[in-house]
Amino acid sequence: MRKLTLTLSAAALALAGGVAVAAGPFGKQNPDTNSDGVITAAEHAAHATKMFERMDANGDGTINAEDRAAKQADRFAKMDADSNGEVSQAEMKAAHEARSAQRQERREAMREQMEKRGAERFAKLDTDGSGGLSEAELEAGHEAMKERFGERGGKWQRGERGQRGDRMGHRGGKRGAMAMLRMADTDGDKSVSRAEFDAAIAKRFAAMDADGDGKVTAEERDAAREAHKGKWMERREARQGQ
Repeated sequence: MRKLTLTLSAAALALAGGVAVAAGPFGKQNPDTNSDGVITAAEHAAHATKMFERMDANGDGTINAEDRAAKQADRFAKMDADSNGEVSQAEMKAAHEARSAQRQERREAMREQMEKRGAERFAKLDTDGSGGLSEAELEAGHEAMKERFGERGGKWQRGERGQRGDRMGHRGGKRGAMAMLRMADTDGDKSVSRAEFDAAIAKRFAAMDADGDGKVTAEERDAAREAHKGKWMERREARQGQ
Protein backbone atom coordinates (compact mmCIF):
# COMPACT_ATOMS: atom_id res chain seq x y z
CA MET A 1 0.00 0.00 0.00
CA ARG A 2 2.92 2.32 0.65
CA LYS A 3 4.03 1.79 -2.93
CA LEU A 4 0.58 2.78 -4.15
CA THR A 5 0.64 5.89 -1.97
CA LEU A 6 4.03 6.97 -3.28
CA THR A 7 3.09 6.17 -6.85
CA LEU A 8 -0.12 8.14 -6.80
CA SER A 9 0.90 11.09 -4.66
CA ALA A 10 0.85 13.38 -7.69
CA ALA A 11 -2.77 12.39 -8.27
CA ALA A 12 -3.91 13.40 -4.84
CA LEU A 13 -5.07 16.90 -5.68
CA ALA A 14 -7.01 15.63 -8.63
CA LEU A 15 -9.31 13.57 -6.43
CA ALA A 16 -9.36 15.94 -3.51
CA GLY A 17 -11.48 18.49 -4.79
CA GLY A 18 -10.57 18.22 -8.24
CA VAL A 19 -11.03 17.31 -6.40
CA ALA A 20 -9.15 19.89 -5.24
CA VAL A 21 -12.38 21.54 -6.27
CA ALA A 22 -13.52 21.35 -2.70
CA ALA A 23 -10.31 22.80 -1.49
CA GLY A 24 -10.75 26.03 -3.39
CA PRO A 25 -8.65 27.74 -6.09
CA PHE A 26 -6.31 25.68 -8.24
CA GLY A 27 -4.02 28.33 -9.66
CA LYS A 28 -3.10 27.30 -13.17
CA GLN A 29 -5.14 24.09 -12.82
CA ASN A 30 -8.45 25.72 -12.00
CA PRO A 31 -11.22 23.70 -13.68
CA ASP A 32 -13.37 26.86 -13.85
CA THR A 33 -12.04 27.65 -17.31
CA ASN A 34 -14.27 30.67 -17.96
CA SER A 35 -13.73 32.09 -14.44
CA ASP A 36 -17.44 32.59 -13.80
CA GLY A 37 -17.25 31.10 -10.30
CA VAL A 38 -19.16 27.98 -11.33
CA ILE A 39 -17.67 24.62 -12.30
CA THR A 40 -19.86 22.71 -14.72
CA ALA A 41 -19.82 18.96 -15.19
CA ALA A 42 -18.15 19.50 -18.57
CA GLU A 43 -15.41 21.69 -17.07
CA HIS A 44 -14.87 19.18 -14.29
CA ALA A 45 -14.62 16.28 -16.75
CA ALA A 46 -12.19 18.19 -18.97
CA HIS A 47 -10.05 19.02 -15.96
CA ALA A 48 -10.07 15.38 -14.86
CA THR A 49 -8.99 14.27 -18.34
CA LYS A 50 -6.02 16.64 -18.29
CA MET A 51 -5.05 15.52 -14.81
CA PHE A 52 -5.20 11.84 -15.73
CA GLU A 53 -3.19 12.34 -18.92
CA ARG A 54 -0.55 14.28 -16.98
CA MET A 55 -0.27 11.55 -14.34
CA ASP A 56 -0.34 8.67 -16.81
CA ALA A 57 3.25 9.39 -17.81
CA ASN A 58 3.68 6.38 -20.08
CA GLY A 59 0.22 6.68 -21.65
CA ASP A 60 -0.85 3.10 -20.91
CA GLY A 61 -4.24 4.10 -19.45
CA THR A 62 -3.39 3.38 -15.81
CA ILE A 63 -1.65 5.24 -12.99
CA ASN A 64 0.83 2.92 -11.30
CA ALA A 65 4.47 2.42 -10.28
CA GLU A 66 5.65 2.59 -13.89
CA ASP A 67 4.34 6.14 -14.18
CA ARG A 68 6.20 7.11 -11.02
CA ALA A 69 9.44 5.72 -12.43
CA ALA A 70 8.88 7.58 -15.69
CA LYS A 71 8.24 10.85 -13.85
CA GLN A 72 11.36 10.42 -11.75
CA ALA A 73 13.44 9.83 -14.88
CA ASP A 74 11.92 12.89 -16.53
CA ARG A 75 12.61 15.08 -13.48
CA PHE A 76 16.22 13.91 -13.41
CA ALA A 77 16.65 14.58 -17.13
CA LYS A 78 15.32 18.13 -16.71
CA MET A 79 17.72 18.80 -13.83
CA ASP A 80 20.66 17.30 -15.75
CA ALA A 81 20.90 20.28 -18.09
CA ASP A 82 24.12 19.16 -19.79
CA SER A 83 22.91 15.53 -20.11
CA ASN A 84 26.10 14.07 -18.65
CA GLY A 85 24.23 11.65 -16.39
CA GLU A 86 24.94 13.61 -13.21
CA VAL A 87 23.33 16.59 -11.50
CA SER A 88 25.83 19.22 -10.38
CA GLN A 89 25.33 21.66 -7.52
CA ALA A 90 24.73 24.44 -10.02
CA GLU A 91 22.06 22.37 -11.79
CA MET A 92 20.39 21.59 -8.46
CA LYS A 93 20.37 25.29 -7.58
CA ALA A 94 18.89 26.18 -10.97
CA ALA A 95 16.18 23.55 -10.58
CA HIS A 96 15.37 24.82 -7.07
CA GLU A 97 15.10 28.40 -8.29
CA ALA A 98 12.83 27.32 -11.14
CA ARG A 99 10.52 25.48 -8.74
CA SER A 100 10.45 28.48 -6.41
CA ALA A 101 9.45 30.73 -9.30
CA GLN A 102 6.66 28.34 -10.30
CA ARG A 103 5.37 28.17 -6.73
CA GLN A 104 5.32 31.96 -6.55
CA GLU A 105 3.32 32.14 -9.78
CA ARG A 106 0.80 29.66 -8.38
CA ARG A 107 0.51 31.62 -5.14
CA GLU A 108 -0.18 34.81 -7.06
CA ALA A 109 -2.82 33.09 -9.18
CA MET A 110 -4.46 31.63 -6.08
CA ARG A 111 -4.41 34.99 -4.33
CA GLU A 112 -6.11 36.66 -7.28
CA GLN A 113 -8.74 33.92 -7.41
CA MET A 114 -9.41 34.18 -3.67
CA GLU A 115 -9.73 37.96 -3.88
CA LYS A 116 -12.21 37.60 -6.72
CA ARG A 117 -14.27 35.04 -4.81
CA GLY A 118 -14.15 37.22 -1.70
CA ALA A 119 -15.48 40.17 -3.66
CA GLU A 120 -18.26 38.01 -5.11
CA ARG A 121 -19.27 36.76 -1.66
CA PHE A 122 -19.27 40.28 -0.27
CA ALA A 123 -21.48 41.48 -3.11
CA LYS A 124 -23.99 38.71 -2.39
CA LEU A 125 -24.06 39.59 1.30
CA ASP A 126 -24.45 43.31 0.56
CA THR A 127 -28.05 42.90 -0.53
CA ASP A 128 -28.85 46.61 -0.57
CA GLY A 129 -25.71 47.50 -2.53
CA SER A 130 -24.57 50.06 0.02
CA GLY A 131 -20.94 48.99 -0.11
CA GLY A 132 -21.02 47.89 3.54
CA LEU A 133 -22.59 45.05 5.53
CA SER A 134 -25.15 45.73 8.19
CA GLU A 135 -25.63 43.50 11.21
CA ALA A 136 -28.78 42.11 9.58
CA GLU A 137 -26.93 41.28 6.36
CA LEU A 138 -24.12 39.56 8.25
CA GLU A 139 -26.61 37.52 10.26
CA ALA A 140 -28.52 36.58 7.12
CA GLY A 141 -25.31 35.37 5.52
CA HIS A 142 -24.43 33.37 8.61
CA GLU A 143 -27.88 31.76 8.71
CA ALA A 144 -27.67 30.89 5.02
CA MET A 145 -24.31 29.18 5.57
CA LYS A 146 -25.66 27.27 8.56
CA GLU A 147 -28.60 26.08 6.49
CA ARG A 148 -26.41 24.90 3.62
CA PHE A 149 -23.96 23.26 5.98
CA GLY A 150 -26.71 21.57 7.99
CA GLU A 151 -28.25 20.09 4.85
CA ARG A 152 -24.98 18.28 4.22
CA GLY A 153 -24.99 16.65 7.64
CA GLY A 154 -22.14 18.68 9.10
CA LYS A 155 -21.77 20.69 12.28
CA TRP A 156 -21.64 24.45 12.54
CA GLN A 157 -20.40 26.49 15.44
CA ARG A 158 -19.60 30.16 15.64
CA GLY A 159 -15.89 30.70 15.79
CA GLU A 160 -15.13 27.31 14.29
CA ARG A 161 -13.00 28.89 11.59
CA GLY A 162 -9.48 29.57 12.73
CA GLN A 163 -9.24 26.38 14.76
CA ARG A 164 -6.83 23.64 13.88
CA GLY A 165 -9.24 22.03 11.45
CA ASP A 166 -9.05 25.20 9.37
CA ARG A 167 -5.28 25.03 9.35
CA MET A 168 -5.02 21.51 7.97
CA GLY A 169 -4.10 23.07 4.67
CA HIS A 170 -2.30 21.08 2.03
CA ARG A 171 -1.27 18.26 4.36
CA GLY A 172 -4.80 17.46 5.51
CA GLY A 173 -6.23 17.80 2.01
CA LYS A 174 -3.57 15.59 0.53
CA ARG A 175 -4.11 12.97 3.23
CA GLY A 176 -7.81 12.82 2.39
CA ALA A 177 -7.00 12.71 -1.31
CA MET A 178 -4.72 9.72 -0.82
CA ALA A 179 -7.56 7.92 0.95
CA MET A 180 -9.75 8.68 -2.07
CA LEU A 181 -7.11 7.29 -4.39
CA ARG A 182 -7.04 4.06 -2.44
CA MET A 183 -10.82 3.96 -2.68
CA ALA A 184 -10.60 4.60 -6.42
CA ASP A 185 -8.48 1.46 -6.77
CA THR A 186 -11.61 -0.69 -6.53
CA ASP A 187 -10.00 -3.93 -7.68
CA GLY A 188 -7.04 -3.57 -5.31
CA ASP A 189 -4.38 -4.08 -7.98
CA LYS A 190 -2.34 -1.02 -6.86
CA SER A 191 -3.18 0.72 -10.12
CA VAL A 192 -5.90 3.23 -10.94
CA SER A 193 -7.43 2.73 -14.35
CA ARG A 194 -9.12 5.50 -16.30
CA ALA A 195 -12.51 3.96 -15.51
CA GLU A 196 -11.73 3.89 -11.78
CA PHE A 197 -10.41 7.44 -11.92
CA ASP A 198 -13.48 8.73 -13.77
CA ALA A 199 -15.84 6.94 -11.37
CA ALA A 200 -14.14 8.54 -8.36
CA ILE A 201 -14.18 11.96 -10.01
CA ALA A 202 -17.87 11.65 -10.88
CA LYS A 203 -18.71 10.57 -7.34
CA ARG A 204 -16.84 13.54 -5.90
CA PHE A 205 -18.56 15.99 -8.24
CA ALA A 206 -21.99 14.57 -7.38
CA ALA A 207 -21.26 14.94 -3.67
CA MET A 208 -20.44 18.64 -4.12
CA ASP A 209 -23.33 19.34 -6.49
CA ALA A 210 -25.84 19.66 -3.67
CA ASP A 211 -28.82 20.65 -5.82
CA GLY A 212 -28.02 18.18 -8.61
CA ASP A 213 -28.09 20.81 -11.35
CA GLY A 214 -24.81 19.67 -12.93
CA LYS A 215 -22.91 22.70 -11.63
CA VAL A 216 -20.82 23.37 -8.52
CA THR A 217 -20.97 26.94 -7.26
CA ALA A 218 -18.50 28.63 -4.93
CA GLU A 219 -21.04 28.22 -2.13
CA GLU A 220 -21.34 24.49 -2.80
CA ARG A 221 -17.55 24.17 -2.78
CA ASP A 222 -17.40 26.01 0.53
CA ALA A 223 -20.13 23.82 1.99
CA ALA A 224 -18.37 20.66 0.79
CA ARG A 225 -15.10 21.83 2.30
CA GLU A 226 -16.75 22.65 5.62
CA ALA A 227 -18.56 19.30 5.68
CA HIS A 228 -15.32 17.47 4.95
CA LYS A 229 -13.56 19.44 7.66
CA GLY A 230 -16.32 18.61 10.14
CA LYS A 231 -16.08 14.90 9.40
CA TRP A 232 -12.30 15.02 9.68
CA MET A 233 -12.53 16.67 13.09
CA GLU A 234 -15.10 14.14 14.25
CA ARG A 235 -12.83 11.25 13.26
CA ARG A 236 -9.89 12.95 14.94
CA GLU A 237 -11.84 13.47 18.17
CA ALA A 238 -13.01 9.85 18.05
CA ARG A 239 -9.42 8.64 17.74
CA GLN A 240 -8.31 10.83 20.64
CA GLY A 241 -11.15 9.48 22.77
CA GLN A 242 -10.10 5.86 22.28
